[in-house]
Amino acid sequence: MVDVPALVAQAREGRPRAVARLISLVEGASPQLREVMAALAPLTGNAYVVGLTGSPGVGKSTSTSALVSAYRRAGKRVGVLAVDPSSPFSGGALLGDRVRMSEHASDPGVYIRSMATRGHLGGLAWSAPQAIRVLDAAGCDVILVETVGVGQSEVEIASQADTSVVLLAPGMGDGIQAAKAGILEIGDIYVVNKADRDGADATARELNHMLGLGEARGPGDWRPPIVKTVAARGQGIDEVVEALEKHRAWMEEHGVLADRRRTRAAREVETITITALRERIGDLHGDRRLDAVAERITAGELDPYAASDELIASLTGR
Repeated sequence: MVDVPALVAQAREGRPRAVARLISLVEGASPQLREVMAALAPLTGNAYVVGLTGSPGVGKSTSTSALVSAYRRAGKRVGVLAVDPSSPFSGGALLGDRVRMSEHASDPGVYIRSMATRGHLGGLAWSAPQAIRVLDAAGCDVILVETVGVGQSEVEIASQADTSVVLLAPGMGDGIQAAKAGILEIGDIYVVNKADRDGADATARELNHMLGLGEARGPGDWRPPIVKTVAARGQGIDEVVEALEKHRAWMEEHGVLADRRRTRAAREVETITITALRERIGDLHGDRRLDAVAERITAGELDPYAASDELIASLTGR
């Protein structure tokens, strides 16, 4: 058994091993997970969570690393969750973004963790919300969450971040994607990376056109900016940070930040509750209650929806 209070205290002091141990408890769904979350709850709510997403090859890891450098120059403590595809053999993170951010490895003000999706869809790992909570409680001012390379429909990051940054690159088919629903509708900030390549200006213009065709915005509403960068050389990164700070200030002024965080908390509770119910329902296989309602369905005495209601009432005591 782990001494959770001591581990949390060490994480608050910025000890990387303690932070790593807490996230490992989260990823492994430890029996002490409830104790960990209870200890962290009063210590959270201070970090600014930024999600970075986009198609494979747009430069998410390079952009994340450049943002870490920019925030560190500003004296911010930074946490990075780099969500990678899972190895089909070990279940671990396949790409290992920590390798690509090795320049920050010796910086005590930066904590980088690769997490595997382990089959979870949406571009994130199922344990990402709890891992974000760990980094928040550990004193990170900014948490950068880099998703796996995602397509149109994998937009879960929008529900987990305070601000979502969508990255594109010229010559990668993003112009076509801009006309479709999905990932290009979730951005609070759009970044055209690799802007030194041919077609960058055209990509930015097309994106700006598509945003103009989107839902109507009233006076004072946030209009997502488009920033061109060459992340490998650090060009445009300060402009991205400036856009992030403007969005955060706008959200705080209009109450949007608090609303997003309440929605995020509600979704987290919903997910935990559904998972717990699913586990309990899984225990019904071979249970006489399931067999009994199945007999009544085949006899025409009960429909499947009414049977489901009966089982839920039995499981929840209602």
